[in-house]
Amino acid sequence: MSRRVDIRRAVPPRRVPLHNPPLMSTTDTVALARAARDASRKLQQLSSERRAALLRAVANALERREDEIQRANDEDMARAAANKDVEDALLQRLKLKPGKVKQLADGARAIAAMEEPVGRPLKSTELARGLTMTKVTAPLGVLLIIFESRPDALPQIASLALRTGNGLLLKGGKEAASSNAKLREVIVDEFEAFGVPKECVCLIEGREAVADLLALDDVIDLVIPRGSNQLVSYVQNNTKIPVLGHADGVCHVYVDKDADLDMAAKLAIDSKIDYPAACNALETLLIHDSLVANGGAAELMTALRASGVELFGGPRGTKELKLPPAPALRHEYGTLQCSVELVGSMDDAIDYIHANGSGHTDCIITSNQKTADEFINRVDSACVFHNASTRFSDGFRFGLGAEVGISTSRIHARGPVGVEGLLTTRCLVRGKGQFVNKDKGVTYTHKALPLPKGAGGPKPNMFQQLAATVALAANTVIVFRAIMKK
Repeated sequence: MSRRVDIRRAVPPRRVPLHNPPLMSTTDTVALARAARDASRKLQQLSSERRAALLRAVANALERREDEIQRANDEDMARAAANKDVEDALLQRLKLKPGKVKQLADGARAIAAMEEPVGRPLKSTELARGLTMTKVTAPLGVLLIIFESRPDALPQIASLALRTGNGLLLKGGKEAASSNAKLREVIVDEFEAFGVPKECVCLIEGREAVADLLALDDVIDLVIPRGSNQLVSYVQNNTKIPVLGHADGVCHVYVDKDADLDMAAKLAIDSKIDYPAACNALETLLIHDSLVANGGAAELMTALRASGVELFGGPRGTKELKLPPAPALRHEYGTLQCSVELVGSMDDAIDYIHANGSGHTDCIITSNQKTADEFINRVDSACVFHNASTRFSDGFRFGLGAEVGISTSRIHARGPVGVEGLLTTRCLVRGKGQFVNKDKGVTYTHKALPLPKGAGGPKPNMFQQLAATVALAANTVIVFRAIMKK
């Protein structure tokens, strides 16, 4: 049985000065959730072309109203900056940096351009003569997204939900209240022209509402928490609703004995400093111990320090590299800090990753193709890279247009989760009066049939086919192998 805990302990309130929104009662929360389901059914009645057009309208609105969005974000940033208890990592996640709104709009357009995801036939079978079954993709229903401090997550998730015909309940952190409210307003203001109720994308207010929402397993079909380890663990332990996500992102980069050190330094630095608070940022650098004698390890550490990264050591790193001890072998810093540990072989590196990693994203840097292939095949993480920054582990960069999050689960979806991760399947059976009669009524043929033509929307062009292929790959173990030139 799931352990119930007090949400006020599990997710301590941030002391950020902010007007208090009116508390939502349990009745209000349930009503909004049911309204989201009803609204999603109206969204599903739109043709593929109309849903794509709605997304393009949302993208245009994001760009057209960027100044409004930025002012709202500035309000959140000012409140957070005035609070000495707010960590730098939260401030980084909270800020909408220059160009971010355009990136969000481009992501919405990319999703609109994808092949129609709903109703796509996956398999067609003749069960018996005149009796056929076709398995097709279908919306999950109602999604609950609980996220902390990341206002950019709202339009990404909303875009994916609109394309897949899902209703959306959003519970953001109060530190991003102004940004979230404005982004939701910009999006739903486009709904009326398409006959879609605004309740299709609902913004939930009040911490007390979370417990009520997590109890609605008869209304909500999937919960996706995006935030701290504490938040994700709380959600996982306090609901019967399926949960998709990851509690932490402890990503490793292993520098092999055959690595190009210039490349290794560049990739380690990018993996750490490009966005230190991201879940795909480097947290532990593993170095083959042969690189100590030739000065390679010192060169890597010097490069990281020159980029402002504070280093801590694992057991061997502390002893042999004279580094201060890391807080833990499995530790997500989320800041310009990382652990460094020495390993004696690739086998040791893999064992270390499996023992102390989170199954998110792990990378090897080596010029030995055989070693790289073995590492990729053996490391059991959602994303495994060769000679590429861990920061590529992202739905937008993978060509998904946007992502609702990154899943380290092995069920339903894994890796960056885009359109495909928000779909389930239905079986459509068409007959001519057949009956079972203890299986005497028909003679089963179970013959595979060609997929129905024209089902699932218009025929995709080459770009859309490629995008769909990438999306499908994102829900398996993704191997991103980008061999970088010197």
